[in-house]
Amino acid sequence: MFGYVIINKAELKFREFDVYQSYYCGLCRSLKNKYGLRGQLSLSYDMTFLILLLTGLYEPKTRVQQFRCPAHPLEKHRARINLFTEYAADMNVLLTYYKCMDDWADEKRYTRLAYGKLLKGFSKELEKSYGKKMERVDQLLRELSRREREQGQSMDEMAGYFGRIMEELFVWRQDAWEESLGKMGFYLGKFIYLMDAYEDLEEDLERGSYNPFASLQEEKEFDKKVREILTMMMTECSREFEQLPILKNVEILRNILYSGVWRRFEVVCARRQEKRTGKS
Repeated sequence: MFGYVIINKAELKFREFDVYQSYYCGLCRSLKNKYGLRGQLSLSYDMTFLILLLTGLYEPKTRVQQFRCPAHPLEKHRARINLFTEYAADMNVLLTYYKCMDDWADEKRYTRLAYGKLLKGFSKELEKSYGKKMERVDQLLRELSRREREQGQSMDEMAGYFGRIMEELFVWRQDAWEESLGKMGFYLGKFIYLMDAYEDLEEDLERGSYNPFASLQEEKEFDKKVREILTMMMTECSREFEQLPILKNVEILRNILYSGVWRRFEVVCARRQEKRTGKS
């Protein structure tokens, strides 16, 4: 369920993109330094949003490092690293591990089982720092998996499980911002779950896998209805964001919330409409 919380690069200034990329590079380096190649393979742009959000809110001391990336060795890159970079790296590994185990339980995908086993040792270490958080995430993923096997019909209920998982990740500590961060994570998590279901609809139907949109996909103006549902999720998420006293990199965060998250939807929607046109 990764790859949705990203920037719309075309609408960012060059300086803003460089800052965004430096936080992404910082996450990549943190994963490599703390978890090696096994952890680095779990890298995603989605967690960069969480780093920028928490950094803008709490304004921690941030180190800027110059380095050469093996993937792009001809030029130097900049990495911004702070305590939230390391927190996001931990959460990235944690969520990837549980997702691997969930994929194995539901679909018996051996590649996911193998990668999950590689990350298992790290998950035990993370229990020392995030015991309650890990227990809650594990419980929610198990419940979500159970309800999917039962073909749960309430779209709001099913999306809510992943929403509460993201809520756990967004709440860094219990303080004045806990409620707003939690709501942001909750609604963004629901958006991610439903966007993922929308993108995978045809594949899920072919495999006979659960999809919350299965009963709606033949309805008139299906894509428009999905957009309306997703818009409600992002409206609530953005409303909570705008209440936070964030000034640093706020334009990058707004780019993601108001534009970036819709990039995959537009691609999937256009592809689906092309198929319909081709059949008619």
